[in-house]
Amino acid sequence: MNRGAWSGAIAGLILGLFLKMIQFITGEKVYTLLLNVDFIPVIGNVDWPEVVEFLFHLIIAVMIGLVFGGVLQFKKWETLRMHVLIAACLTIPTIFLYFPLTLLAHQATPGVWNGWALFYWTFGHALFMIVLLITYRLLMRKKASSA
Repeated sequence: MNRGAWSGAIAGLILGLFLKMIQFITGEKVYTLLLNVDFIPVIGNVDWPEVVEFLFHLIIAVMIGLVFGGVLQFKKWETLRMHVLIAACLTIPTIFLYFPLTLLAHQATPGVWNGWALFYWTFGHALFMIVLLITYRLLMRKKASSA
């Protein structure tokens, strides 16, 4: 697997664990929202175990990581500034998914205007971006030093 995929997987794992911890501590259903697929045709009709729903989440995170790594490698952008810009461009839209995901959910999730839930969701996705960026750069440095 390439750097982008690994970075996305690790960042997705951290995001999921963070939101699970937040939901456990506060009761805000942000982890439930992250894993929720009940509104998606066909797969939404199945009562998936949590581990499978988490796998769906990780697949999306890996895809984001692949796009991140692919754009950086294709354009040969190696500066921190460009890495941060691309990571932000890929992550910031996921923050705004809070609203449609909340509105489309059939199960109990936070309210659309729940400020705390939105804060946790935003913080978690900012954490995703930071972990994606750091992991990618560490793997990039590791590859460069082993070459």
